[in-house]
Amino acid sequence: MEIVTKRFLLRDFVEADRSPFLDYQTDPRSQLFYEPGEANLDYSTRLFETFCTWTSEHPRLNYQLAIVQRREPYVLVGCCGLRGRGCDAGEMELGIELAPDYWGRYAYAIEVGHALLAFGFGELKLEAISGSTVSANVRIARLAAWIGAEVVAIRAGSTWMSQQGWSEMDWRITRAQWERRTAG
Repeated sequence: MEIVTKRFLLRDFVEADRSPFLDYQTDPRSQLFYEPGEANLDYSTRLFETFCTWTSEHPRLNYQLAIVQRREPYVLVGCCGLRGRGCDAGEMELGIELAPDYWGRYAYAIEVGHALLAFGFGELKLEAISGSTVSANVRIARLAAWIGAEVVAIRAGSTWMSQQGWSEMDWRITRAQWERRTAG
């Protein structure tokens, strides 16, 4: 599975991605918005292996892709995905994670997000794409607003979020909203 953008190749994970993925996943900056039990090497290793397993599922319900620069040295910049497991038919959850060294860089998340939405609404024929984030993650809130998504719920979230004074925000964009946004 591959999606090509101006600067990136979004593709299934391969074994060569393991080390750079684990490096950025275990960077303390990456772990700021993770639940305490998820902020460790064992969890990140299981996550990587899960992403690799998803590539062989039939039918495929989850697309978690490596974000790789299209030009040498072909660096792993992060990961992104559309995940359908646990969602209603015709809807998937979008997620984008950039390695900390690429945070705030040249609209990377916007480029990746646009490509995933186009894939989801175009090739996968989805009716809606949703997402969820910690309220303190302002980068994701800005991205959701940029793509035209609406906040559909704000809830207390898990205990660790509440202890930080954070909540959990859910957002959603429908096919009709996306088509209006991209028309013209």
